[in-house]
This record gives sequence, structure tokens and C-alpha cells, in this order.
Amino acid sequence: MRWPLILALCAVALPLGAAQWDVPARPGAIADYLDRAAPGDTLRLAPGIHDGPVSLDRPLVLDGGGAATLDGGGTGSVITVTAPDVTVRGLTIIGSGSDHQGIDSGIRLLKGADRAVIEQNRLTGNLYGVDIHGALDARVAANRIDGRQDRRMNDRGNGIYVWNAPGAVVEGNDVRWGRDGIFVNSSKRNIFRDNRFRDLRFAVHYMYANQSEVTGNISIGNDLGYAVMFSKRVKVANNLSVDDREHGIMLNYANHSEITGNIVVNGANRCAFLYNANRNRFAGNRFEGCEIGIHFTAGSQDNAITGNAFVGNRTQVKYVSTKWAEWSEDGRGNYWSDFAAYDLDGDGIADVPYRPNDAMDHVLWTQPAAKLLLGSPAVQLVRWSQSAFPALLPGGVTDGAPLMRPEPVTPPVWPEEEDAHG
Repeated sequence: MRWPLILALCAVALPLGAAQWDVPARPGAIADYLDRAAPGDTLRLAPGIHDGPVSLDRPLVLDGGGAATLDGGGTGSVITVTAPDVTVRGLTIIGSGSDHQGIDSGIRLLKGADRAVIEQNRLTGNLYGVDIHGALDARVAANRIDGRQDRRMNDRGNGIYVWNAPGAVVEGNDVRWGRDGIFVNSSKRNIFRDNRFRDLRFAVHYMYANQSEVTGNISIGNDLGYAVMFSKRVKVANNLSVDDREHGIMLNYANHSEITGNIVVNGANRCAFLYNANRNRFAGNRFEGCEIGIHFTAGSQDNAITGNAFVGNRTQVKYVSTKWAEWSEDGRGNYWSDFAAYDLDGDGIADVPYRPNDAMDHVLWTQPAAKLLLGSPAVQLVRWSQSAFPALLPGGVTDGAPLMRPEPVTPPVWPEEEDAHG
């Protein structure tokens, strides 16, 4: 008695004999074929320019074959998806509107667009690239997203915007210009991996996004690399930051997170900055060539710092506190390029502790004008006294087991053949 009902349900869930439609590049053609397409069908767009905008309200594949362009005409979003299991691939997408309130985008994935796949597209000059707005388990992969350049950076849209989209995976994308490469807000369980970000404000910007990961990404020449704010249990691992102007990694009210295996090189300001960030673990990172290697402020406490390499930073650590913070764990500390250490027993651990800051550092941070006295005999006497009598130190960082050499960290590499995505 139940077999007809079961067969009917299967026919709805898994349409048989899905059709492929070849859509010519003429005005109105996409709308005509969408009216005729059934769930599960594929629309292959012929090479050339096709008119948008397009709304996808049933499971379909929209395939540009790498030679079709979809032009939104400068109004609204070019593609809006409201159905589950939609795939958009192989398209050049241009011509979104310019309304921030409406989040005008190359592609918008709204509530209900679950399990959408957006892959191998080129999105150029749209206000936002891809907006994942309430869709579950979306995948945005191997796209080239070039944002707007005709506005001030803060007035542009984000390359990829993730809002309340648990399970979203963003991987292998090349994002340039615009505002932030990825901006995620009020979401969880997201994965951002193996992307490249250039000429942006932030490469990755977290706000209220928990239990997520940022791994294997490359940030080059942005204002800030990886910013984790008001979030907890975030994994930031094996990323690269090169020539980012403010911070390579920033934690702001971010707690219980793992920051491991990252490389920050040639940051004009700070390699890493922690503002009221607590109970995080920094391990196996390399911070090199920054004005400040790592800066703690606003009560950042109970962070584990071990196995890192601080190489050639003008100031290795800026940590203002009357309390001592021990930066070693289980007999293993960090490597400091400015520490003239010795290791008589050859165990790879320096025989004396390292203290990156002294009382004069604290004075100079709070009273910059005191730099005029750096060469004076009084300052030299204070510094000699503190080195001879460590009990005079006012508190701060001590590494009880400094490493004699840095441990190797392998940077992520953007494949040369993918530089222009074909």
C-alpha cells in the first residue's frame, strides 16, 4: 500500500533523466530556459555575454564553460540563489549594483540555498563578490574575485561575505581589491583554507564566529592579515602573512583559540597583536622582520607561548605588566634571534633564561620623549643593574627555556600555474 507514495517521494528528491539545455547568448535567453528547466537540469551558457540578473529557485547547474559572461547591468545582485543544491561554475560575472544595504553581489546565497557550490568563476568589479547569507553548508572554491577599485577601501564590499552560514567552506580562491577578503559575522563551523588575499583591508576578518578554522591561506600587502575578533575556539594554522601593514595576526577579545605554524614576515607594525585575548595557544609560529614581534595589551592573560621563532624584529615583545609571564612549557621555550645564548650541555636549550624587556622599555613605551636619554650613562647604568640583578626587573615576560635555533615552518605556496586561474 505504501509503495506508490515511496516512489513518488523518491522521484521528487532525485529527479531522473536530468536534461542539459544549451543557452544561446541572446537577450532574454536565460529567463526563457529557466522557465522550462526542471530540478536537476543543467544550463550550459554559450560563449559570449548573457543578460542578468538571474534568480535560481530550484536545484540546477549553471555552467559557463569558462567562456560565458553574465552581466547584471549595474542593478542588484547578478545571481541570487534561494534553492538548495545549486551549482554555479565556469562563469565570468560582472555588473552588480552598488547598494551596501542590499548587499549587491556577484552571487548571493540566501536562506534555503543549502549545499550550494560556487566554483571556478571569475567575479570582477562587483560590490561584493559572493555573499553567503543564511545558506547552510555552502562551498565557494577556486574562484577569482577582483573587487571594486573606484571607491575608498572602507566603502567597498567584501570579496566573500559569510553571515549566519554554518558549515560554509571557502577554499582555493584568489581575492584582490575590495574591502575584506573574507568577512564572517555571526556564524560557526566555517572553514577558510588555501586562499590568497591581496590589496585589501583585512585578508580574513572574524566577528562573533566560533569553532572555525583559517588554514593554509596567503595574505600579501594588506592592511591586516588575519583578524579574529569576539570569537572563541578558532584555529589559525599554517597561514602566511607578507608585507601586511598593521598586523599579521590580531586577536581582539578572542579566547581559547589555537594559533600554530603561521609565518608573518616584514610587517610594518606588529607581527602579532593581542587585545584582551585570553587562554590562547601560540605554538610553532615564525614572526620575522616586524617593528614589534608580538604585542600584548588590555589584560591579555593565560596565553601559552612556546616553540615560536622571533627573528629580527625591532622590538621582539611589547608586554606591559607588573606580573611575570612564563613563555616556556615542559622545558621548551621559544627562539630569540637577539639572544646571545650558550648551551654547554648541547640539549638545544639555552642555559640561562631570556627576558625581552626591562624597566627602560616600560619607560620608553609610556614616555616616548625619554628616547632622547637612551645614550646617557644613567640609562646604561639602569640596564646593567637589571642584567646583573634580575630581581630589580618590574615584571613582564621571561622565557625559562629559550631554544638555540628556530624550528622549521613550511609556508603555504600558491601554485604558479593558478596565478591567473587559467
